[in-house]
This record gives sequence, C-alpha cells and structure tokens, in this order.
Amino acid sequence: MTNASGGTLRRRPAQRRSVERVERMLDECAKLLDEVGYEALTTKEVARRAEVPIGTFYQFFPDKHGLVRALALRNLEAFLDRITTRLSTDEPSGWIDLADLAIDEFVAMKRSTPGFGVVDFGEVLAAPGGPALKGTDRMLDAALENNIVVADRLRAVTVELLGAPADPALDRALVVAVEAADAVLKLAFRTLPEGDPELIAECKRLVRRYLSDHLA
Repeated sequence: MTNASGGTLRRRPAQRRSVERVERMLDECAKLLDEVGYEALTTKEVARRAEVPIGTFYQFFPDKHGLVRALALRNLEAFLDRITTRLSTDEPSGWIDLADLAIDEFVAMKRSTPGFGVVDFGEVLAAPGGPALKGTDRMLDAALENNIVVADRLRAVTVELLGAPADPALDRALVVAVEAADAVLKLAFRTLPEGDPELIAECKRLVRRYLSDHLA
C-alpha cells in the first residue's frame, strides 16, 4: 500500500477491502489523467470507474486535488522502490552511476506508468513536458517544493548504500541535480512523446559532470 495515507488520505484504510478500493481509485485516476487530463478529471468518474460509491471516495479523499496528491506520492514511492531494487542488483560504484540509474527509471516510468506524463511527483502538467498548472509545485509537502522533497528522499534511500557523506553540501548538490534533470527531461518529452533520446543522453551527461565535480 502506498504511503499516500501520510497526511493525504482523510482516513487510513484498515481493512484489505478498503486498501483495494483506495488503490483502484488511484489506478483509475491515473488512467483518466492520460485520457482527459487534469482539468476534465472528476471525482464522480473516478468513483464510477473504480466501482465504489461516491460517498466512499469522500471517506478517503477530500477532493480531486487530494486524490492527485496521493497519486503523486504513490508515484514517488514506486520510483524509489525501482531505484532500491536496481541498487541491490546492479551494484553502482557511486553517485555517477546512481544518476544514470535514476534517470533511466524516471524515463521508463514516463513511458509506461499510467498518468505519469501528467502527474509524476506532484506537479500537474497541462501537457507532457509542461507547462505546469499554477499551485501544484508543493503537492508532496505544503512547506517544500516537489523537487526538494524528491532530492531529500533520494538522499535518504542511497546515502547509506553508497557511503556518501551526509552533509549540507550533498543536500544542495542533489537539489541542483534534480532541478536540472527535471528541466531537461521536460524538454525531452516536449520534443518527442517518448522522450528525445539525444536530450535524455544530454541530461545524463549534465548531471554526471555536475555530480563528479561536487561529490567526487
């Protein structure tokens, strides 16, 4: 079960049936984002397609915004799980390998995960590659911008495995790397629906060189 219940769900699903209902609603939300976009997404249609009463929807989610925020949190957890799995099998030598791995997993999710082209880690895009809808830059945490949260979670997941120093310089470098990668990858998916491979390669090169200078 996603940790979307942390500060997002109105109440935490305790029974298996409730957990399944919440996941179905998130699944249908993701599919509808691909089909109709955020503006045309309705709570009524999500509930209908998930085969739950609209009252059940509002037991768990306050509104459409809360639903999409929960989806963003689930996406982030899925992304981190994919990275953790890769770290356990690929044995990267350091942050440079991790950068390539993280970019590869993000691109793979953009290409295959329902709704991820519209909402990845919080920011709601009017179209793949942007622009972002106003007011969606702090979907993951009301006090922090989405990319700061993503950078912090990446640091928490990998600092022990890779033996990198936990200090302010590392925190700052990761925020800059995430911001830079986010901008270039948006460009890649604006250029081609599946992501321009040359721009994806440039994104890797940019992040690798930056991290090699700051975290060698």
